[in-house]
Amino acid sequence: MVRNTRKRRTPLATKAIAASAALALGGGGLIWANFYASAHESNNSGQNQTKAAAGQVATIACPDVQQKLTNVPDRARQGVATELANLDKQITEAYARLASTRQAQAGDANFVQNAIVGPLKDKRNATLDRIRIDIQRVGGQVDASGLTALAACTTQNANQNNAGGGQNNNGGQNNNNGGQNNGGQQQGNGQAGAGQNIGGQAGNGPVAADFVDITKVSANVQGKPQNGGQASTGTFTTNCGVNANKIFNTDNVIVAPGVTNGAHHTHDYVGNQKINAFSDNGNFLQGGTSCQNKNDLSAYYWPVLRLQDGTQEFDQNKDGGGKEGNVGKILTAQQAEIKYVGNPTSKVVAMPQFLRIITGDAKTTTNGLANANAHWSCTGFENKVQLTEQYPICPQGSKVVRTFAFQSCWDGQNIDSANHRTHVAFADPASGACGNGFKAIPQLTMRLVYDVPTPTIENGQVKNPYAVDGFPEQLHKAATDHDDFISVTTGGLANKIANCLNGGQRCQ
Repeated sequence: MVRNTRKRRTPLATKAIAASAALALGGGGLIWANFYASAHESNNSGQNQTKAAAGQVATIACPDVQQKLTNVPDRARQGVATELANLDKQITEAYARLASTRQAQAGDANFVQNAIVGPLKDKRNATLDRIRIDIQRVGGQVDASGLTALAACTTQNANQNNAGGGQNNNGGQNNNNGGQNNGGQQQGNGQAGAGQNIGGQAGNGPVAADFVDITKVSANVQGKPQNGGQASTGTFTTNCGVNANKIFNTDNVIVAPGVTNGAHHTHDYVGNQKINAFSDNGNFLQGGTSCQNKNDLSAYYWPVLRLQDGTQEFDQNKDGGGKEGNVGKILTAQQAEIKYVGNPTSKVVAMPQFLRIITGDAKTTTNGLANANAHWSCTGFENKVQLTEQYPICPQGSKVVRTFAFQSCWDGQNIDSANHRTHVAFADPASGACGNGFKAIPQLTMRLVYDVPTPTIENGQVKNPYAVDGFPEQLHKAATDHDDFISVTTGGLANKIANCLNGGQRCQ
């Protein structure tokens, strides 16, 4: 693999990560408060967990090659990105074969290894070799043996934990996924899921264990750091709508530029109106915007939330949609609140034009929780409970809330990095300071509020569940929630945002 001198968090690391949530206080409007909650929150609900037969294979787990490639030369990045997208496609195809051959698996203990995992390794080896060639062709250095070691994939049984799960969090309580199975004994609610035993309308989740009654979860939201004398205490709000005009695609121009269906799941888009796999810095400025502030051409996009109620959506028979296990009624957020906040220890510098940031990890089911940054809650509970590994079941009159707080420290040089992570970082959870010579930038926070019919759990099965879109092999777990952002501004807006925060003002 490519050499990396920066230490990377391991899947078993339990680290507090920065987050932000909005607190709804009666009819008095919204007050935003930063808090620093563990990404691995605990669950004391006592909810019974569904169990599955010990030998049931639920999904395929492959090393995430992209996370290992931290120093890809610029001239090789497009070719490498294309090959990384090929790796994702290969996993998707292997998972589809896994899901469609349950009968053969039951009759042959070696079927999965011989017919699915073995051939997948061969395909990955060839793709990894092309990545090596792409990098070496432009003078880059590659640990060829290390790269080859990433070819082999494994399977996860239905009663396995999420990769990296099971550790204690900072509070010393058991991680809520420590005893949770990945699949459950639930039958799919029809369509392709019938008889596949891993739940959901399309047979790839979620399951009953992926939901929790939020009223039975202990408070886990930690206080925010104290503001110092140099704190940037202002806020800047941008109103960009809720994607009421239904701009969707299954691309991801950050991680898979030039690759149609590179995300393998559908995104909502607000802000820039022309973002797809073929957009680039040369045409972002021609995209137009859904934001009220027409100088905000930034792209804000996240995986859609679906109600798995049997609805046949427009993409039921399309790549990234029903063909890849993303099914049900797409729910439009009732509110999509986008706000930039400051830093408790220092002034912020303006975001550079075309800065890309991805927060969270779409592959936590197989990667583990090291990069998880999902936060789920309910209105009325946001200042008490934030969930990462389960979807909340909200009480009557309360709505589902997804909250994102992006990395707020920047290396001062790069608008992206080979693995799309190392050019930005989270602030220290205790102090809020940026480390390693990184500079504080405005922290992008987002709050999405949904009116979701309450799921019910009967006999160990969840009826009419909701879930975020994702890669099919990730089983629609709550922890896979993520958010993407490209900073594109005109008229000096980036400087105006920074000056607003540094001046302690409330701007929009």
